Amino acid sequence: MKEVLKEIDLYYSKKLAQYGETPHGVDWNGVESQMVRFYQLCKIINPQYSTFSINDLGCGYGALLELLGTEYPASSYLGVDISKKMIVAAERLHANRDNVRFIVSSEPDQIADYGVASGIFNVRQGRNDSEWWDYITDMLEVLDRTSRLGFAFNCLTSYSDADKMHDYLYYANPCLLFDLCKRQYAQQVALLHDYGLYEFTILVRKS
Repeated sequence: MKEVLKEIDLYYSKKLAQYGETPHGVDWNGVESQMVRFYQLCKIINPQYSTFSINDLGCGYGALLELLGTEYPASSYLGVDISKKMIVAAERLHANRDNVRFIVSSEPDQIADYGVASGIFNVRQGRNDSEWWDYITDMLEVLDRTSRLGFAFNCLTSYSDADKMHDYLYYANPCLLFDLCKRQYAQQVALLHDYGLYEFTILVRKS
């Protein structure tokens, strides 16, 4: 796990150095698709609650805060990333926001109402399927352990067009992950695979 995290840290630190605090700096195609992902992840949030806390695992430079600040201004946010350079950028960009905190870590240091993870399961580089699956399941355990009401995450889909797939990326089987979450974490699990991107989002709602 330590070696995997080091590889991820190096990969995203290079992206940030190359593209800065932009969607490309966290290896996304652009602002529009990034916001689409955030809206899917935030469907885990129960709209009946006016205030809540949320852990953002693999937060990058804190881009999710743009949506949270507009839609959920009273939320309490913790951003977690293994890249120190990402956290430095996030703290600088969001220095004036209330109820916001960032840490350099592979997991949150608190239990929040919700946990989200966007894009952390995509870039496997040279890791084989078995190694990457172990990483994914370890991180799902973290999300489950550090969330009270539920968690959400996304993955590239194994239903992607073959000519658009790359060896250094991991394309997960959505049915397999749905089954894992349904059996292991909660009875209320949603699989979202209808928002126009080559990926899916899973919402795990705890009772």
